[in-house]
Amino acid sequence: MPELPEVETVRRGLAAVLDHARIEAVEQRRAGLRFPFPERFAERLAGRRVGNLTRRAKYILAPLDSGETLIMHLGMSGSFRIERETRETPGAFHFARSNSAAHDHVVFRLSNARVTYNDPRRFGFMLLAPSDRLGGHPLFARLGVEPLAADFDAAVLARLFAGRTTPLKGALLDQSLVAGLGNIYVCEALHRAGLSPLREARTLAGPAGAPTAGARRLAAAIRAVLEEAIEAGGSTLRDHRQTDGELGYFQHSFAVYSKEGAACPRARCKGTIVRITQAGRSTFYCPACQR
Repeated sequence: MPELPEVETVRRGLAAVLDHARIEAVEQRRAGLRFPFPERFAERLAGRRVGNLTRRAKYILAPLDSGETLIMHLGMSGSFRIERETRETPGAFHFARSNSAAHDHVVFRLSNARVTYNDPRRFGFMLLAPSDRLGGHPLFARLGVEPLAADFDAAVLARLFAGRTTPLKGALLDQSLVAGLGNIYVCEALHRAGLSPLREARTLAGPAGAPTAGARRLAAAIRAVLEEAIEAGGSTLRDHRQTDGELGYFQHSFAVYSKEGAACPRARCKGTIVRITQAGRSTFYCPACQR
């Protein structure tokens, strides 16, 4: 599934054509994706002007002048294709995106562009909800803190994880605690911080609840990994490269993800990257330097 950096670069790519644009028409080519489309979906979008696109966790939000917000989720294989004089697929993905017209499910027609949603596996979805009640929407009511928020720091991690005996990786993937983190970047952040994915989450809080040195390293690592991945995708967009679903740049910077059997890249560490399974997901880490 696309993770927070991929979703953010998609949002930025879409914002270039959708922010303040008027949706002239919508072509809806099937009844639904993961969920059925909202009633009168195309009709409720046609003629509407879009505000500034935002992101919450892995959701892209497009506020409309009708008082509703279009909620978009990419699922496992979803992507958007922007067609003007050239064609581009915003976002730099670790796994390739599809460009087959057979999987084009929604087309937004603007005055100067056409934006097409493509999704072979159809796990993505689009919903409409009242803008003034988004915070209470079932998708958002239980979401945790944003890891790129200005106030996200070691103290926040210590407060969230205090007393929790669940493995640290599991706690980081709990969307009710930290919203938007996914498997790839959690593995990368834990390696940078030198923390084992198997250690108990409560170890990030000291006896009085103060953040430990590990919590400070992890908070900084999470922000750095996400920002670097977004920058990699952002560079793709700024350079006007026709990504067309090709792999992005950040995967070449992975230290541990998908590196099973490779030497740990940390200086002076003689360990080897291993893969274990946690809650049905692959975890990659170095047992020698991640404690």
